[in-house]
Amino acid sequence: MPLKVIASIVGARPQFIKAAPVSRALAGHFDERLIHTGQHYDYGLSEIFFAEMGLPAPACNLGIGSGSHGEQTGQMLIALERTLAEMRPDWVLIYGDTNSTLAGALAAAKAGLPLAHVEAGLRSFNRAMPEEINRLVADHLATLLFCPTEAAVQNLEREGIREGVHLVGDVMYDAFLYNLAAARARSDVLRRLGIRRGGYALATVHRAGNTDDAGNLSGIFTALGRLPIPVILPLHPRTRKLLAQFGIPIPANVTVLDPLGYLDMLILEENAECILTDSGGIQKEAYLAGVRCLTLREETEWVETVEAGWNRLTGADPERILSAYVDWRPPAERPPLYGDGHAAEKIRDLLRAQS
Repeated sequence: MPLKVIASIVGARPQFIKAAPVSRALAGHFDERLIHTGQHYDYGLSEIFFAEMGLPAPACNLGIGSGSHGEQTGQMLIALERTLAEMRPDWVLIYGDTNSTLAGALAAAKAGLPLAHVEAGLRSFNRAMPEEINRLVADHLATLLFCPTEAAVQNLEREGIREGVHLVGDVMYDAFLYNLAAARARSDVLRRLGIRRGGYALATVHRAGNTDDAGNLSGIFTALGRLPIPVILPLHPRTRKLLAQFGIPIPANVTVLDPLGYLDMLILEENAECILTDSGGIQKEAYLAGVRCLTLREETEWVETVEAGWNRLTGADPERILSAYVDWRPPAERPPLYGDGHAAEKIRDLLRAQS
């Protein structure tokens, strides 16, 4: 009897990380076919993750590329509608909260295909964030909702979503545990950069709420320049472009890098004195690595990291960022928040039970 077909839709760096442990768990149980939308398309944000994490080659790459939210999502939807009609999967699997997530959810729903959402139930409660809209739509269309935390389950319940909701833990914890040993063995990023454990801060800035606002972007880089420590900054191409457009200089203590692979990023995260980021995934990886995190936003989907005392929300205000950096340290305890490292296997078993 042929295996059931799962169409897994990915398109951005965080989704490649999340998909890798799930793909390993599905192998031999389902005929998984990866559809790469092309949302992230240069090597540092796409191909290197397939190579490093052992992801199977995509069954197809839609090659959508960049564009406005409406343009990008619309082009993805057109291409996915055609691809899913040809593939005729038994399940469509989507990850996270990107435009690829939204387009995948809409395409599956329009085609009448069962939809499963990995990382369901997250909420920032800020609908000015495009990601929040993507999460809401995906969750209200999904047949199976795989939640990383109890808070995510409660968010769905408040919205009246109770059927098909499962607390499985976080697949990024699976990926973190699986890849950390390989990163320690294979990455020489500290040597390449001439830095040592605890001797630098790691920063990432890519959210539209920061990059598209000259005041926010300037405030963040002012703060980075005033930190009493070297800053390592792997920079998203779009952020680099906007810095030049707004005429915001790179401070002398900030080393700007092209985007890095997952293994190099794990080593930089694990060895940083502090992480400053507006990324959801990196907030979580900071917690898993036991490194304090300053989140350059006014809200977070990962509220439990703040409640545990390891994450501090600073927004883009340089005085708040500097004050938190100087005055705040996390507690000694770091409770387990993201499951047992076997979320992918639980997802596989729940899909099998429904097939």
